[in-house]
Amino acid sequence: MFDKLASIEGKYEELMASLGTSQVQSDPSEFRKQSKALAELEALVQTYRAFKGVQGEIASAEELIKGGDPEMRDLALEELNDLNIRRERLADELKLLLVPKDPNDERNVMLEIRAGTGGEEAALFASDLFRCYTRFAERQRWKVDVMSLSEAGQGGVKDVVVSIEGRGAYSRLKYESGVHRVQRVPATEASGRIHTSAATVAVLPEADEIDIQVHDKDIRIDTFCSSGPGGQSVNTTYSAVRITHIPTGIVVSQQDEKSQVKNRAKAMKVLRTRLYEAELQKQNEAIARERKGQVGTGDRSEKIRTYNFPQSRVTDHRINFTTHQLQSVLDGNLDELVGALTTYYTAEKLREVTEAK
Repeated sequence: MFDKLASIEGKYEELMASLGTSQVQSDPSEFRKQSKALAELEALVQTYRAFKGVQGEIASAEELIKGGDPEMRDLALEELNDLNIRRERLADELKLLLVPKDPNDERNVMLEIRAGTGGEEAALFASDLFRCYTRFAERQRWKVDVMSLSEAGQGGVKDVVVSIEGRGAYSRLKYESGVHRVQRVPATEASGRIHTSAATVAVLPEADEIDIQVHDKDIRIDTFCSSGPGGQSVNTTYSAVRITHIPTGIVVSQQDEKSQVKNRAKAMKVLRTRLYEAELQKQNEAIARERKGQVGTGDRSEKIRTYNFPQSRVTDHRINFTTHQLQSVLDGNLDELVGALTTYYTAEKLREVTEAK
């Protein structure tokens, strides 16, 4: 571990020196890239340096203990005990900081929610999840922008795509991908029988323009009149935009805005995100299989989480975590769930790192 830490410290010092050169400072893109790399190493290097400092103090205290002065020896023994505790704490911090970070953790998010099996009740549940994640994002002071929304009857949602912008959005929401199952008595059920329905959630890291370059020759843009509610100006002008990415066949449509320019900007944002996800799948098929396995087909049996209304219970089946604050969770209070998932998967990564040594 310490050889690796020494190597990382060397890289950190190289980046510090490089950032001070006129060549890097005159190139905004390279400056941002190296500044980001430096920031990512900052906490690890500072903790490692604190650890080395404590190691030096321990060596000095041990030398005093070997000396002949009884009074100094007693003071050194007392100090040594505190120093050993500090060293253990810093060693634990270093192990956590060495756990590989997801490079997408600081990215914004494209959140997709779709009604699964269960008809109208599934659409109503998808609407509940949409409200839950929107409120959670608002509590984090993140910006929420609805990219597309297909409504169902009785206030339900067939599918919705939402852009969520905020620091660490992906790191907090990435474990929400999968099939969410609900058990409750629908408002339309006269006999009081409990129904089971499902909705799927997919959390995708949003792509920046520097990640995915979309060339004009690779896209076809069509405009058309928007459909649905919105008034005369929406339904009679060619403000809606459909972008087809010719090499992949990916099609994105946007019609929520009255402005064709705004709809085009939104559509390009969604397209870049979907192309970025496709690129990630090509780079790492194992991750792709895991994600598809999590989201599945929307069948109830593939659930990662169950929302049981009669028992006011929410259970995450991946980590055997249960809370009886169902309404609070649906109101956007996801901190306990998100925290439990993050702790679990961080511990798993730490175990893998430890076993690999």
